[in-house]
This record gives sequence, C-alpha cells and structure tokens, in this order.
Amino acid sequence: MGKVICTGLGPGDPDLMSVRSDRLIRDAAHIAFFRKSGRKGQARQIVEGMLNPTVTEHAMEYPVTTEISFKDPEYNRILSEFYAEWADKLAALAATDDVIVLCEGDPFFYGSFMHLHSRLQGRAEVEIVPGITGMSGCWTATDMPITWGDDVLTIAMATLPEDELARRLEDTNAAIVMKIGRNLPKLRRALQTAGRLDDAWLVEKGTMPGQTVQKLTDFEGEAPYFAICILHGEGRRP
Repeated sequence: MGKVICTGLGPGDPDLMSVRSDRLIRDAAHIAFFRKSGRKGQARQIVEGMLNPTVTEHAMEYPVTTEISFKDPEYNRILSEFYAEWADKLAALAATDDVIVLCEGDPFFYGSFMHLHSRLQGRAEVEIVPGITGMSGCWTATDMPITWGDDVLTIAMATLPEDELARRLEDTNAAIVMKIGRNLPKLRRALQTAGRLDDAWLVEKGTMPGQTVQKLTDFEGEAPYFAICILHGEGRRP
C-alpha cells in the first residue's frame, strides 16, 4: 500500500522548502495540487522544474472560489462534495502508490488539505510534512522582528466583521491579517478605528517574484490574493 503525503512548500521561494519536501516531490510518481479553474496553480508553479518527467499530475480544481458568498449554504455544499470526491480519488491512488499533495505554506495552517485530511482518516495512511508559513516569509521581508519579549501576536482574517476585526487589532501587540483581497477597504477602516493604521505594512507575494513591501498608507489599488497585512510588536526588549 501507498500513502497520501501532504508536503508543505513554504512561503513561495523554492529555496525555502524543506529538504524532505524537495526529495519527495522530485521522486513522486503522482502529485496532486489545488488550483482555480483555468489557472496553473500557485503550488504547481513553485515546483516548476522539479518534477520527474514520468510523474502523473492531478489538478484539483475548485468548483467555486468567489462566485458566491462563502456564507451561502450552497457554497459549503458544493465544496463539501468537491473535497469528498477528491478524498475518494486520493484514497484509491494510495491503495497502490504514494501520492504527494502540494500545499503552499504549512498544510495545517489554514491549508485546504485539512478538509481532505479529515475525510481520509481510516481510509488511507496520511503523512504531513510541515512547511514555513507564508506569514513568516512576509514578516521576514519587512526586515523587522514581528514580536519582542512578551508581545502577544494575533492572527486574524480580514473576512471578520469590521467591529470584531477592529477590536482584535486594538487588543494585541502584533498582528497578521490574512485573506485581504476585496476586504481591503474594511481592513483600513478597522485599523483606523483601532488606532493602528499608521503602523500597518502590506506585503504582496512574500518571497516570490514580484514581492513588494510597503506601508499600507502608501498602497493604492486592490490587494491581490497573495497579500498579508503586518503590525509589528513593540513589547519588552532587553
């Protein structure tokens, strides 16, 4: 029997991938990866040039992304069917071969593979190879420590209600805000309410080609998918 191995790819730069992930990917007979319909997929782009010429690729294309609201019950129903279908396919592959599932960042940190992991329990042997998170790559790109001494670090989603987002940003020393995209105007307002707007940095495509690092107050336009907002801590220092 084989097994399903989810490999964390790190924040985007292939040089920041673990040695174990690199070795597994280069030796893989089967790889699977998530992507939007019609796109190559960020995970697949990271491993470009690493794959064995004989590898079989399995593109797991999301049936929906932003077409309907994630609060709509239909959104959850469609995605649930999608994850169930791919859990079946991966379990079938793992009956005879290892299959490597690619995951940006770390698989257990807001990674889509978590939805497959729960559905594969008792059906296939599953192994997780941890990776450097995308947020770690982004705060390193600012060239400033994210936390000092006894700072409290909060990780929040820009999809939260505006008042809750503002409260959490006000009650912490350091913060990472993810899933920005179309929520950027709301995030700006929440930071302003929390009195933290002037402290905020926006990192786009951290560690990847095209990386940009700038104060959020200097940013104009719409935030891309691969963008993280950073508030650095300023706690007790020696």
